[in-house]
Amino acid sequence: MEINSEIILNNIEKAKTGDQVAFTFLLDFFWNEVYGFMLKRTENETDTDDITIETFAKAFDKINTYNPEFGFNTWLITIAKNVHIDMLRKKKTSLFIDITDEDNNNAFNVVDDTPTIEDDIITEQNLSQLLNYIKTLKPAYQEVIQLRYFQEMTYQDMAEQLDEPLNNIKIKLLRAKKLLAETISKKEKKKT
Repeated sequence: MEINSEIILNNIEKAKTGDQVAFTFLLDFFWNEVYGFMLKRTENETDTDDITIETFAKAFDKINTYNPEFGFNTWLITIAKNVHIDMLRKKKTSLFIDITDEDNNNAFNVVDDTPTIEDDIITEQNLSQLLNYIKTLKPAYQEVIQLRYFQEMTYQDMAEQLDEPLNNIKIKLLRAKKLLAETISKKEKKKT
């Protein structure tokens, strides 16, 4: 199916207004291109997954800065390159042991208990307050937060239940956590 640039630009404009269908369209349309480009660069599926997810999260957070004089895919690839460079810098500055995909697959079932900044902010809230904050999110974000944190589903289970690609689930949850943390931070600042 051939998609013309007008459809892409139309979805970019809709995404700038927060339209989730447009975000999903852009994610689905450009995912393989960004992923394929980064896989050739990194030769590591785990890193490529992380880079691609972070690329789309950053792109969607900064979509209002996109200049339509340049191709959207070029903009995404530039973001992906920068994310990759940041990842390499972090690996150099930390005592990072490079693991193979096989090692990673063996460790896949080990749960990462290290909370993110967003996780810390979210867990500091009491349950009733937290539920009120969650209700301010769009229904799609409420759903992924509810499935992940209240029903404790894995990403794969969520993808199957919602009948969405795994990458969409990861991005949606990442955005939901960011928005929820921002909402909580704003409310907390108003209290003080």
